[in-house]
Amino acid sequence: MSTNVVGSKATTVARVDMKVEVVVIRVSDVDRAKEFYRRLGWGLDQTPPGVVQFTPPSSGCSVQFGTKLTSAAPGSGKGYLIVSDIEAARDALVAAGIKVGEIFHIGPSGRESGPDPEHRTYRSRAEFSDPDGNVWLLQEITTRLPGRVDPGATSFGSANDLESALRRAAVAHGQHEKRIGEADPNWPEWYAKYMVAEQAGPELPT
Repeated sequence: MSTNVVGSKATTVARVDMKVEVVVIRVSDVDRAKEFYRRLGWGLDQTPPGVVQFTPPSSGCSVQFGTKLTSAAPGSGKGYLIVSDIEAARDALVAAGIKVGEIFHIGPSGRESGPDPEHRTYRSRAEFSDPDGNVWLLQEITTRLPGRVDPGATSFGSANDLESALRRAAVAHGQHEKRIGEADPNWPEWYAKYMVAEQAGPELPT
C-alpha cells in the first residue's frame, strides 16, 4: 500500500526561496555579442573561462552566453525587459545605437501603434534583437497584478525607478486631495501605501 504525498511535497517546495539567477542564450559570435550587450549598458560580470555574463541595470537575473553553454540555435532566445517608462527607455537605447522597433500596445483589436493612451500597466511594448536575432521585449509595468510581489518585500532597483514611482504617486495624491477637498497632511503615509500597492498588486488607495 502506498500513500500519495504529492500535495504535501508541493507545499514544502513552495516554501523554498527560488530566484531566477541566469538565462542562457545562444550566439554565433561571442565577441560581437559582447560588444552589443555592452552598448545596452549592461554590466559585464566576472565569470569562469568560457562563460560571458551580462546583468541589466537593477536586474536580479543575468544573461549568459558562450560557445558550449547550450545546444539551442543562435537567435532562438526571447526575454522580457521591464521598464517603468517605455518611451524614455526606447529613447535611451536608440541614442546608444540600438535599433528598436516602434512602440505598440495591446488594445481591443490586438496590437495597435503607439503607447497605450492611458499608459495602463502591461500594455505598452517595443522590441529589439541582438545581432543573432535573440529578441528582447520592452514592457512598461507600473502596477503589478495581485500576488506577483510580496508586499513585505517591495523595493526599487534604481533611483530612476524610485523617481518614477514618486511622480506617479504625486499625481494620484493630487487627485486624492481634490476628492477630499483639502490638503492631506498625512501624505507620506499615503505615498508609501500607494507605492507598495503599485508593486504588490492590491487595490490602489484613492
